[in-house]
Amino acid sequence: MPTTVTGVFRTQREAEAAVKQLRKQGFGDNEISIITKDTAREGRGDQNRGRDRDMELGEVGGEDVSQGAAWGGAAGGAAGLLAGLGALTIPGIGPILAAGPLAGALTGMAAGGLGGALIDYGIPENEGRRYEEDIKKGEVLVAVKSSDTKVADAARIFRENGAHDVVTH
Repeated sequence: MPTTVTGVFRTQREAEAAVKQLRKQGFGDNEISIITKDTAREGRGDQNRGRDRDMELGEVGGEDVSQGAAWGGAAGGAAGLLAGLGALTIPGIGPILAAGPLAGALTGMAAGGLGGALIDYGIPENEGRRYEEDIKKGEVLVAVKSSDTKVADAARIFRENGAHDVVTH
Protein backbone atom coordinates (compact mmCIF):
# COMPACT_ATOMS: atom_id res chain seq x y z
CA MET A 1 0.00 0.00 0.00
CA PRO A 2 1.39 3.42 -0.91
CA THR A 3 2.57 5.73 1.84
CA THR A 4 2.92 9.50 1.63
CA VAL A 5 5.80 11.55 2.99
CA THR A 6 5.65 15.34 2.99
CA GLY A 7 8.32 17.95 3.44
CA VAL A 8 7.94 21.70 3.83
CA PHE A 9 10.72 23.87 2.49
CA ARG A 10 11.30 27.50 3.38
CA THR A 11 12.72 28.32 -0.04
CA GLN A 12 12.11 27.21 -3.59
CA ARG A 13 15.85 26.50 -3.95
CA GLU A 14 15.68 23.87 -1.20
CA ALA A 15 12.59 22.31 -2.75
CA GLU A 16 14.19 22.29 -6.20
CA ALA A 17 17.29 20.56 -4.86
CA ALA A 18 15.15 17.92 -3.14
CA VAL A 19 13.08 17.25 -6.27
CA LYS A 20 16.21 17.00 -8.38
CA GLN A 21 17.72 14.48 -5.96
CA LEU A 22 14.45 12.49 -5.79
CA ARG A 23 14.47 12.17 -9.56
CA LYS A 24 18.12 11.06 -9.55
CA GLN A 25 17.15 8.37 -7.03
CA GLY A 26 14.54 7.01 -9.42
CA PHE A 27 11.35 8.65 -8.17
CA GLY A 28 8.97 9.24 -11.05
CA ASP A 29 6.75 12.17 -11.91
CA ASN A 30 3.78 10.04 -10.87
CA GLU A 31 5.17 9.89 -7.31
CA ILE A 32 6.25 13.51 -6.71
CA SER A 33 3.91 16.44 -6.08
CA ILE A 34 4.78 20.05 -5.36
CA ILE A 35 2.63 22.99 -4.29
CA THR A 36 3.72 26.58 -3.76
CA LYS A 37 2.19 30.03 -3.74
CA ASP A 38 2.24 31.72 -7.14
CA THR A 39 3.61 35.09 -6.13
CA ALA A 40 3.79 36.20 -9.77
CA ARG A 41 -0.02 36.11 -9.99
CA GLU A 42 -0.85 37.01 -6.41
CA GLY A 43 -3.22 39.94 -6.28
CA ARG A 44 -3.63 40.00 -10.07
CA GLY A 45 -6.43 37.50 -10.57
CA ASP A 46 -6.13 35.58 -13.82
CA GLN A 47 -4.77 38.43 -15.94
CA ASN A 48 -1.49 36.56 -16.47
CA ARG A 49 -3.12 33.36 -17.61
CA GLY A 50 -1.21 31.90 -20.51
CA ARG A 51 1.49 34.59 -20.52
CA ASP A 52 5.17 33.93 -20.07
CA ARG A 53 6.34 35.21 -16.72
CA ASP A 54 9.12 34.70 -14.24
CA MET A 55 7.83 32.10 -11.83
CA GLU A 56 9.03 31.33 -8.37
CA LEU A 57 10.21 27.87 -9.32
CA GLY A 58 12.71 28.96 -11.96
CA GLU A 59 14.95 26.09 -12.97
CA VAL A 60 14.45 22.52 -11.78
CA GLY A 61 16.57 19.57 -12.71
CA GLY A 62 18.62 21.68 -15.11
CA GLU A 63 15.58 22.71 -17.12
CA ASP A 64 14.03 26.17 -17.14
CA VAL A 65 10.32 26.02 -16.41
CA SER A 66 9.74 29.76 -16.05
CA GLN A 67 8.85 30.23 -19.71
CA GLY A 68 7.21 26.86 -20.34
CA ALA A 69 4.61 26.39 -17.62
CA ALA A 70 1.18 26.80 -19.14
CA TRP A 71 -2.17 27.34 -17.51
CA GLY A 72 -3.66 23.96 -16.69
CA GLY A 73 -0.57 22.08 -17.89
CA ALA A 74 -0.22 18.46 -16.92
CA ALA A 75 2.82 16.74 -15.45
CA GLY A 76 5.10 15.27 -18.05
CA GLY A 77 6.35 16.68 -21.29
CA ALA A 78 9.88 17.50 -22.32
CA ALA A 79 10.95 19.23 -19.12
CA GLY A 80 9.42 16.65 -16.78
CA LEU A 81 7.40 17.06 -13.62
CA LEU A 82 7.74 20.74 -12.90
CA ALA A 83 7.37 21.84 -16.49
CA GLY A 84 3.75 20.88 -15.98
CA LEU A 85 3.19 23.37 -13.20
CA GLY A 86 -0.44 24.31 -13.29
CA ALA A 87 -1.69 27.61 -11.95
CA LEU A 88 -4.80 27.45 -9.80
CA THR A 89 -6.59 29.75 -7.42
CA ILE A 90 -7.50 28.05 -4.16
CA PRO A 91 -10.05 29.73 -1.86
CA GLY A 92 -8.39 31.03 1.29
CA ILE A 93 -4.89 30.73 -0.18
CA GLY A 94 -5.00 32.50 -3.51
CA PRO A 95 -2.99 31.65 -6.61
CA ILE A 96 -0.78 28.58 -6.39
CA LEU A 97 1.43 26.51 -8.65
CA ALA A 98 1.08 22.74 -8.42
CA ALA A 99 2.53 19.72 -10.20
CA GLY A 100 2.25 15.95 -9.93
CA PRO A 101 -0.60 13.73 -8.80
CA LEU A 102 -1.68 16.18 -6.12
CA ALA A 103 -2.11 18.88 -8.77
CA GLY A 104 -4.64 16.66 -10.52
CA ALA A 105 -6.59 16.29 -7.31
CA LEU A 106 -6.51 20.05 -6.77
CA THR A 107 -7.77 20.74 -10.27
CA GLY A 108 -10.89 18.74 -9.56
CA MET A 109 -11.33 20.15 -6.07
CA ALA A 110 -10.29 23.80 -6.45
CA ALA A 111 -13.60 25.00 -5.04
CA GLY A 112 -13.20 22.73 -2.01
CA GLY A 113 -9.75 23.99 -1.17
CA LEU A 114 -6.41 22.39 -0.52
CA GLY A 115 -7.49 20.56 2.63
CA GLY A 116 -9.84 18.19 0.83
CA ALA A 117 -7.26 17.25 -1.77
CA LEU A 118 -4.67 16.59 0.94
CA ILE A 119 -7.10 14.35 2.85
CA ASP A 120 -7.71 12.35 -0.32
CA TYR A 121 -3.94 12.06 -0.65
CA GLY A 122 -3.68 10.44 2.80
CA ILE A 123 -2.81 13.51 4.87
CA PRO A 124 -4.84 14.09 8.06
CA GLU A 125 -7.07 17.16 8.15
CA ASN A 126 -5.17 18.92 10.95
CA GLU A 127 -1.87 18.56 9.09
CA GLY A 128 -3.51 19.68 5.86
CA ARG A 129 -4.58 22.91 7.57
CA ARG A 130 -0.98 23.43 8.76
CA TYR A 131 0.30 22.90 5.19
CA GLU A 132 -2.22 25.43 3.92
CA GLU A 133 -0.77 27.99 6.35
CA ASP A 134 2.78 27.12 5.26
CA ILE A 135 1.86 27.65 1.60
CA LYS A 136 0.13 30.95 2.43
CA LYS A 137 3.44 32.08 3.97
CA GLY A 138 5.23 31.28 0.72
CA GLU A 139 6.77 27.96 1.70
CA VAL A 140 6.86 24.97 -0.64
CA LEU A 141 5.18 21.61 0.04
CA VAL A 142 6.68 18.56 -1.63
CA ALA A 143 4.93 15.20 -1.26
CA VAL A 144 5.97 11.74 -2.39
CA LYS A 145 3.50 8.87 -2.53
CA SER A 146 5.21 5.52 -2.99
CA SER A 147 6.11 2.23 -1.28
CA ASP A 148 7.19 2.24 2.36
CA THR A 149 10.83 1.59 1.50
CA LYS A 150 10.98 4.39 -1.05
CA VAL A 151 9.31 6.99 1.17
CA ALA A 152 12.02 6.41 3.79
CA ASP A 153 14.53 7.49 1.13
CA ALA A 154 12.35 10.47 0.23
CA ALA A 155 12.18 11.56 3.89
CA ARG A 156 15.98 11.39 4.11
CA ILE A 157 16.32 13.46 0.93
CA PHE A 158 13.85 16.04 2.26
CA ARG A 159 15.85 16.41 5.49
CA GLU A 160 19.19 16.59 3.65
CA ASN A 161 17.82 19.46 1.57
CA GLY A 162 16.46 21.58 4.40
CA ALA A 163 12.83 20.53 4.90
CA HIS A 164 11.76 21.75 8.33
CA ASP A 165 8.68 19.55 8.61
CA VAL A 166 9.04 15.97 7.34
CA VAL A 167 6.13 13.67 8.13
CA THR A 168 5.21 10.18 6.91
CA HIS A 169 1.48 9.47 6.57
